[in-house]
Amino acid sequence: MEELLTVIANHVALGLETLAVLVVAFGAVHALIAIVVALVRGQRRTHWGRPIWTDFGSWLLGALQFALAADIVRSTIAPSWEQIAELAAIAAIRTFLSYFLERDLREVRRQAAEEPAA
Repeated sequence: MEELLTVIANHVALGLETLAVLVVAFGAVHALIAIVVALVRGQRRTHWGRPIWTDFGSWLLGALQFALAADIVRSTIAPSWEQIAELAAIAAIRTFLSYFLERDLREVRRQAAEEPAA
């Protein structure tokens, strides 16, 4: 039964990591297309830069959540304390990145909302 759980957990973690990669790739393609469209239209970077990078940051944040979920699943099957410590360190780094990325995105959106009023 334990071996079956290990196999299932490994597949779930791999699936979550795959989703994280796909989310980053989709966000990058989306941002690239938006940049090319803005350049073709001759828009100034001050008009398109912030919204595109904010959207891309949101995609990265989503990918970090999938990667963190994969770490959590992997931690359920880690056979040694060394591997558990390694997974904990990776999870802490990803959580740290997620927190600050989300905070920065909130700040950028807040500033964008205040600009028309100013």
